[in-house]
Amino acid sequence: MSSSATTQDTVHPSSDPSIYQEYESKWSTLPSDSAGWVQRAKDIAAVLAPDAAAREKANKTPRAEVALLKHSGLLKILGPKEYGGGEQPWSVAYQAIREVAKGDGSIGMLLGYHLLWAFSSSILGTLSQIAKWSALITSQNLFVGGAVNPRDSDLVITADPNDPEAKIIFNGSKHFTTGAAVSDLIILEGSLSSSSSFPESGGGAHIFAYVPTTHPGITFSFNWDAIGLRLTESGSAQISNVSVPWEDALGWDAATKQPLPDILGVPFATLLLPTIQLVFTNFYLGIARAALDQGASYTRKSTRPWPYLSGGERETVAPAEKATDEFYILSTYGTHHAHLLAATALVDRANEGVSELFGAYNYGRGNRAELTAQQRGEISELIAAAKIVVTDVGLKVTSDVFEVTGSRATASKVGLDRFWRDLRTHTLHDPVAYKRREVGRWVLLGEIPTPTWYT
Repeated sequence: MSSSATTQDTVHPSSDPSIYQEYESKWSTLPSDSAGWVQRAKDIAAVLAPDAAAREKANKTPRAEVALLKHSGLLKILGPKEYGGGEQPWSVAYQAIREVAKGDGSIGMLLGYHLLWAFSSSILGTLSQIAKWSALITSQNLFVGGAVNPRDSDLVITADPNDPEAKIIFNGSKHFTTGAAVSDLIILEGSLSSSSSFPESGGGAHIFAYVPTTHPGITFSFNWDAIGLRLTESGSAQISNVSVPWEDALGWDAATKQPLPDILGVPFATLLLPTIQLVFTNFYLGIARAALDQGASYTRKSTRPWPYLSGGERETVAPAEKATDEFYILSTYGTHHAHLLAATALVDRANEGVSELFGAYNYGRGNRAELTAQQRGEISELIAAAKIVVTDVGLKVTSDVFEVTGSRATASKVGLDRFWRDLRTHTLHDPVAYKRREVGRWVLLGEIPTPTWYT
């Protein structure tokens, strides 16, 4: 057991990985095609869904759930086949995130963040860095978390006094570190100190680097206590004197202490942000779809029709005999199903767009620098549009599900409330109002967004 796990369990209990041990052998063979990978995600959802409400209420650190993801092979869905990965496109990975989120929104979110951070070297790194981290993460089936939250102050990077020419040191804290406390590797992001530590580079430049989560300088507070997504272990972390070799600074020249312009100075390097925005959108969609599906199941089995009619209705209309005959119940389910189908089509279009970009521009082709700002902007606007639609539809669905299930469906054991709480919690990650404005500027002015930490 890692030092972080030992420290944590004295403060906050963890789920027991042994409860899912049977799936290590059951899922020992990786899927052979895209349909198989999506089915594997559905299989995980089927394992997670029956006790999702109970596990959320227990609110244990999700070590068992991460073990289940490892057993499934989904952590390796994007990894190169030569290292034991699935080598699937992002469109399939996004579908997998969505399917897992149907079973448990928290675990879908953990999978999505892991895939983004595990893939980061392919966006930000040199060829040797991509090979190193892809091989390690994929072959060892590692789970990757992050301490990157841009709303906090950057971690401060200085020269390692013990080896200033070869190493840098990260210091600081992050308020949100989704999945990091239950990870094997953590990706750190910081900015170079404006002191004289780096006369070659100057201050303020950003560096991403992977480090082992068990590093003694990384401590977690285990203080995540939000109303939703409670099993994502998204609490704060303190980073103290974490030393990293310059050669592991993604996209930097270790000799000159400079960012490589053909890697970090091109639009391709900013694809990290729209890629994760689409991660969000897919697990939102999974949560919303699961709310409607679980609500429908409850309505079929337990919702009672309304027997009391008023006024002239009593003379001309007979009360519905079953809840599934109620006009307003049928109308509500029909409307939300239609809206979710439309949202799914839009999200799938964005998923394919991201896959096409990464398929056309990558280090293997040696053409990452050829991706234009316009191409990057267009996919960002498509993703923003999808996020707007899914946020609006999802919040409506997860709230309205109570209108068509009835008062008894508010019992905590039913667990319908978790869908709204999960969705409401993460849709506040970055204001969707800014996405609406961004898309509006694209429509009216033809203006692509300036890349930011959230665009």
